[in-house]
Amino acid sequence: MSEKDPAVDMHGAVCPVPLQQKSTIVIGHGSGGKMMHDLISEVFIPAFGNPILAAGNDAGLAPAGSNSHYAISTDAHVVKPLFFPGGDIGKLAVCGTVNDVAMLGAIPKYLAAGFILEEGLDISILSQVVQSMRESAEEAGIQIVAGDTKVVEKGKADGLYITTAGFGEIIPYPHPIGGQHAQPGDRVILSGTLGDHGIAVLGARGDLGFESDVKSDIAPLNHLIHAILQVSDKVHVLRDPTRGGLATSLNEIAKQSQVGIILDEKTIPVKPAVQSACEMLGFDPLYIANEGKLIVICAAEDEEKVLATMRKTDDGQQAIAIGEIITDPPGRVLMKTLIGSHRVVDILAGELLPRIC
Repeated sequence: MSEKDPAVDMHGAVCPVPLQQKSTIVIGHGSGGKMMHDLISEVFIPAFGNPILAAGNDAGLAPAGSNSHYAISTDAHVVKPLFFPGGDIGKLAVCGTVNDVAMLGAIPKYLAAGFILEEGLDISILSQVVQSMRESAEEAGIQIVAGDTKVVEKGKADGLYITTAGFGEIIPYPHPIGGQHAQPGDRVILSGTLGDHGIAVLGARGDLGFESDVKSDIAPLNHLIHAILQVSDKVHVLRDPTRGGLATSLNEIAKQSQVGIILDEKTIPVKPAVQSACEMLGFDPLYIANEGKLIVICAAEDEEKVLATMRKTDDGQQAIAIGEIITDPPGRVLMKTLIGSHRVVDILAGELLPRIC
């Protein structure tokens, strides 16, 4: 192995090599973990840096007048295969961007979509994907108002890639919502089980080595978020734990807010089928992507009303409190284990499951 080659850890994830030592992109740069964060901080931020981007949230908060703001987000979708249990690339494209916009407490309004089509793609497949996008947009209550189409040579795009951009209006709320606003004493709430999407996509590739009935959790979360914000004025952070999973998302929040987060292992919800797949493959559900789960960080006094509201909805029936915000150590996530000890939950190093979103 050369000095520029990535190492591989015990779970098969690529371990990072300092970005300045690399001359090419590797698959781990798309992980949502440390390698991607390094790429963003060392390449994109120096070129595009501004206060809106520097906030580090899933969407940018842009002023739209003297008293109004819009949340703006964009995403690219390269999932393989195009269809998998519980969803497809079209549903993923719409829901993923809707959710990113909603994480600032915005009401998603409009989407734009770009399609990279590979020569030879069956038009019936494209029609099925577009129909799925239409249905997902209707479910989310948004409109797709602009788009673009490009065609590349056969063998250059795995059939179909989709890019999306979303726009939403920030609703009146007593304070801003974002990853930088977690406060000591806040409670960490999760809307449901971890790892469903990643294992469903992996199973659809035939990579599990056994049959699984796990379905992706893809869903638009804007209606769930709206319900929460109607009953609580003490929500500080919203985040969907997609690439890099729950562990990476919480590490991002801890660093943004410069607080510590402590989780209780016995409360972390994982379906038995997902847990079994992870154990066989050496994966940790904390790092596997989700596409229909929500992290809510709110003041302790509103925990019960937020949980009660979430459990009345389709996407939050299994909502559970999994931890709390603490003062020390700032920027770190800890786990209280089943035996009562504590361990550090770090950010994902490289790529665990590539091409799942």
